[in-house]
Amino acid sequence: MLTTPELNAKTASVRTPMLPPGTGIMVCGHGSRNQNAVREFAGLAERLAERFPGVPVDHGYLEFANPVLHQGLDALKARGATNILAVPGMLFAAGHAKNDIPSVLNGWQAMNGVPVNYGRELGIDLKMLRAAGARVREALLRDGWREGDPLHDTLLVVVGRGSSDPDANSNVSKVARMLWEGMGFGWAETAYSGVTFPLVEPALDHVAKLGYARVVVFPYFLFTGVLVKRIYAATDEAAAKHPHIRFIKADYLNDHPLVIDTFVERVAEILEGTALMNCQMCKYREQVLGFEAEVGAAQASHHHHVEGVGGAPENCPCKGDCDGKCRDEAFCALHGLPWTPVHSHAHPGPLDVQPHRGRHQHADGTWHDDHDHSHGHRHGHDHAHTHAPYPHAAHPLGPVTLSRKS
Repeated sequence: MLTTPELNAKTASVRTPMLPPGTGIMVCGHGSRNQNAVREFAGLAERLAERFPGVPVDHGYLEFANPVLHQGLDALKARGATNILAVPGMLFAAGHAKNDIPSVLNGWQAMNGVPVNYGRELGIDLKMLRAAGARVREALLRDGWREGDPLHDTLLVVVGRGSSDPDANSNVSKVARMLWEGMGFGWAETAYSGVTFPLVEPALDHVAKLGYARVVVFPYFLFTGVLVKRIYAATDEAAAKHPHIRFIKADYLNDHPLVIDTFVERVAEILEGTALMNCQMCKYREQVLGFEAEVGAAQASHHHHVEGVGGAPENCPCKGDCDGKCRDEAFCALHGLPWTPVHSHAHPGPLDVQPHRGRHQHADGTWHDDHDHSHGHRHGHDHAHTHAPYPHAAHPLGPVTLSRKS
């Protein structure tokens, strides 16, 4: 069994590759309305830049934060980059890493004549697992656990983002199993913050029935944000409902040195030509059970309508540490805040109207309901935001059937 010092050892152990002159590095994120999350992502880009002295490194987001991706790419070009290596700041490859980010990169590359080579997600990686183990051990140590003590009376809950991509969801389960078996927990469960099942609340209700004295809840997330805050809030609610169980909240990964090592390795893979995503289980390429209709789906981004949208108003009670309450109209009215429906796409001026069908969950946990409504975009191009229906949206432990909290 590895001890905490061993888990944190060999940091910065990945060799930093020598990059050809004119190379820039772009770190591509999703974005968040929570300004602490945005700052943490920018900090990670700074840590990565420290590993590549003299190389221009920038970052950008798909939505909810600035700079957006094309602004980060523009900045690299302005700093003399004639070739850009782009890495997704994503734990696993689902729609954002497979479709949205590549679509933006391809469009920018075509318009600017600067080649952009795209890397793979962080994925299942032993360095990432060691970083995860370190975060879990830190939480246990805060609770009074000592190195060498057995963990047979402790249950681990690993909470992933949740996606409509079963391959990405299964990776969260693998992380949970690797931590469970590697660290010797009595049991482990997997939960998700949205889109798929089981969500955190029913998962913790289930866990409370298993008879363990201590439960560690570990958000397998890179950064804080609305969803991580909701995970911690659900943990507090479970602790209040089950006072005989000690619920411990582990920190998310953030810029752990081994996470930075993994990003360095992803940059090196682009240069070596080994940046290969897992296509064997990709629902867009293969007949994945239950998702057969999505084979060959067009690669396109539907985030352009919310590029740069986000950030708390000056008078918001969250003071930038957004927990998603601002999506509730009554909350906004109480605090004198402007309220905008989540999926408002209205633009002034001539519009080309496209239908939008389906029900899907956004990154902040809010939902776009199943109905056909037309919305316009003044972008001068034709696009339809179609989303394949998630086959298990109505699962009894899933996001449609459970009550939603603002």
